[in-house]
Amino acid sequence: MKTSSFGYLLKEGCRNMISNRLMSVASIGVLTACLLLIGGAVLLTLNVNSIVGYVEDQNEVMVFVDDEADEDTIESMDMDLNRIKNVHEVIFVSKEEALEQQMELLADSADLLAGFEEDNPFPNSFRLKIDDLSTLSETLEEIEQIYGVESISASADLAATITDIKRGISFAGTYIVAIMSLVSMVIVANTTKITVFSRRREINIMKYVGATDAFIRMPFLIEGILLGLIAAVLAFFLLWGGYAYAAQWLGTAPSSWLQLAYANMVAFDDVSLKLLGGFAAAGTGIGALGSMVFIGKFLKV
Repeated sequence: MKTSSFGYLLKEGCRNMISNRLMSVASIGVLTACLLLIGGAVLLTLNVNSIVGYVEDQNEVMVFVDDEADEDTIESMDMDLNRIKNVHEVIFVSKEEALEQQMELLADSADLLAGFEEDNPFPNSFRLKIDDLSTLSETLEEIEQIYGVESISASADLAATITDIKRGISFAGTYIVAIMSLVSMVIVANTTKITVFSRRREINIMKYVGATDAFIRMPFLIEGILLGLIAAVLAFFLLWGGYAYAAQWLGTAPSSWLQLAYANMVAFDDVSLKLLGGFAAAGTGIGALGSMVFIGKFLKV
């Protein structure tokens, strides 16, 4: 395509947007709102996953060693536990360490455990960090097969709850994104429908004098892309400001749960480029697709 032709088509696309400025503003507003909801859903999903990930990291599996196990058995257990794929950290806790930790927890009441140094009631144990809690039951079955394991302590119910939360958040985020994308596309398509209908005679004349379908479609395609880009930029900066305000509010909140959320918030700078790129791609994609929906009807003359 020649530069002059592209310039003409670009000018026509801008003219379409200006001449139908009320509907263009409505389209930009609705598309901006939809992108804000999409971006908000993405940020909420990332942050909740971050918080759930933190809770997940705190959820440990305790493997207690048989009292009759010797040093060779304990060393063999250590190697076997490290071979399990879903285990990313294995920490051995000796009887002495377990007693010391318990005395530290009791603080002023530590004297209750005085005299147990020689006849230590605590067993040797391993503290495990699990990668994926959704496969905890399978991991526990593998651990039970290791020679020297006396018993296992694991919060299976908590693991199931965390897994359900992560799945629910992922499903809800995907659902919101899909619905908002569809709504945005319909709004932009209706805007273009009005533009195309008002210029149907001009389109017919262009067809009769030999203009190709692609040449006629291009101004409407450019119009949709411009609407999408403007909405994407507006949505990005509005979301940035809203996220900064939310972070500031959480940082000063007295609730310990809100402080936990603030400590595990995803930094906006870490996702800003991806968000801007995603907004630009989504905005232009929705705008372009929406603008092309009703044009075909008027190209058949």
